[in-house]
Amino acid sequence: MGHNSPNSKITLMVKKLNPITVQTILIDKQLKIFTPLKIQSLFGVSYETARKFILRYTQKGLIIKLRNGLYSLKTYLPSEFEIANRIYSPSYISLEYALMYHQIIPETVYTVTSVTTKASREFVINNISYTYSKIKKIAFVGYSKRPQENNIILVAEPEKAFTDYLYFVDLGKKVIYDRIDVTKLNKDKLIKYAKLFKRASLIKLANKVYDRSRRSREIIY
Repeated sequence: MGHNSPNSKITLMVKKLNPITVQTILIDKQLKIFTPLKIQSLFGVSYETARKFILRYTQKGLIIKLRNGLYSLKTYLPSEFEIANRIYSPSYISLEYALMYHQIIPETVYTVTSVTTKASREFVINNISYTYSKIKKIAFVGYSKRPQENNIILVAEPEKAFTDYLYFVDLGKKVIYDRIDVTKLNKDKLIKYAKLFKRASLIKLANKVYDRSRRSREIIY
């Protein structure tokens, strides 16, 4: 049988998509999140071959499905921040998870919380919940690009994370934390962000919570 027979081509594709080779190359290129198209281009195989390879090794537990079309190696997982940014966009890390990240609240938060301009959603990946809460497009600002390992993650600034959180408190969807370290927050920025939501009640709440928390810390210290 000649080298150009259909069977030899299939064998060549299988060899190119040897799971050990795929793992090695993905790690070498620091690709923690990949798509079938990326596998196709990296290994010079057809899209269908790439798709079937991913499906096969997802079933075997080597690959984890993040959401439709996005995958990761189980042994080379992206950070929770990177997953949150990638699986639903536009979005940025905010609310409780960002407040913990900025050490504004002392509690450990296990749900990775983000805000988005799209419909609110929740995904569970690798037993971790990723939630997305909808805010107005005009208020979708106040986040920064932060380097993490070899990636850039989008995280709310401390004041914006707190304002986003207070927005949902004002809507009656969340309750205020008892312990908040507002000494890390700039009140002028806090109020500036609160005004973006165009809710007088939110501006009033931001002022009230900030001043009350500031006074309580001054009494303690």
